[in-house]
Amino acid sequence: MNPISPNLSTLEQFLKLTTAREQAISSNMANVDTPGYRTRDINFEAEMKKATDNNAPTLQTAGFTLGQGQGTEVKGLMERPDGNNVNLDREGLLMSETQLQYQMGIQLVKHQFHALMSAINGGS
Repeated sequence: MNPISPNLSTLEQFLKLTTAREQAISSNMANVDTPGYRTRDINFEAEMKKATDNNAPTLQTAGFTLGQGQGTEVKGLMERPDGNNVNLDREGLLMSETQLQYQMGIQLVKHQFHALMSAINGGS
């Protein structure tokens, strides 16, 4: 945990998680025509809770592995005859949502740095 600003550590986890989710969504979109490909996603809320509850130092984003969690196959999606169940409309919506979350995280990081600079400069 960052002793200067514990919120920065949480925001770091948040940004890493949104980046990993964006990678999972991008992978789904790239495999829209791959026979037998199954849509994968990251349970953002559960992984974020796990990261903050355990004070995990970092989230491992390689291969969609996050802490002890794993990007999982999304159940209940309509499957095409070739076994692929990627829905580009769903993935596009999730991508937009994830990008907005990332932008919000960046704004919160900026706010934290402005607050630190203000404290360093004596509030001026």
